[in-house]
Amino acid sequence: MTERVLPLVVRIERGAPPERTDALEAAATAVLRMLDPLSDPPADGDDGTGRSEEWAAAVAEWEDHRIRKVVRRARGAEWRRVLALPGITVTLRTAQVRVHPPVPLDDWPKDLSRLQVSGTELSDSAPAPEPGVDVPVLWVNPRLDMTAGKAMAQAGHAVQLAWWRTGERERAVWRERGLAAAVRTADPDRWAALLDSGLPVVRDAGFTEIEPGSATVVADAPWLSQGVFEV
Repeated sequence: MTERVLPLVVRIERGAPPERTDALEAAATAVLRMLDPLSDPPADGDDGTGRSEEWAAAVAEWEDHRIRKVVRRARGAEWRRVLALPGITVTLRTAQVRVHPPVPLDDWPKDLSRLQVSGTELSDSAPAPEPGVDVPVLWVNPRLDMTAGKAMAQAGHAVQLAWWRTGERERAVWRERGLAAAVRTADPDRWAALLDSGLPVVRDAGFTEIEPGSATVVADAPWLSQGVFEV
């Protein structure tokens, strides 16, 4: 089987970058919409090609390996070329993120492979509000320094673990709420408690930015079962 990677593209225009939290939450929702065939047609009016048999097979093949994700940035004409490829666009407040069907690790479409991975050092202009009581929260390790692109990929991993551990009834409710997920940085005391909580923990393989085995994000929702998954 072919090892695949899930491409995510964040729109970062000169002079108008998205808020960091908006980009992370848009990435999480984009991953969920890629995983959930019942989320089609895209709610934001995207006119992509839809979920073909080839698309579904690519997702299944990707899920059989490490669930690798790579975030790249685009602006202007680059972004318009990205929109012409099969995929799903999520617009969330200041952020736009497009997710594409998984591609072979060493054979990306040209209009995706030419995009830059660097340059995703986003920030928030104000503290994010407290997440809603019914919204799953992806808690980020406060001791790690990650670019927004790296953190987007880690949030995508965490929300995927949450989806896998969610029953059909809970998935239906989540879907009705727009597959929303909040992303927040935990304070040190909360982080320590989360690591001991039995909730799903993402531990990074260490390909970029951080040490192998680092715990990056914990997925928190009442229905989630115990589990740790390395990516």
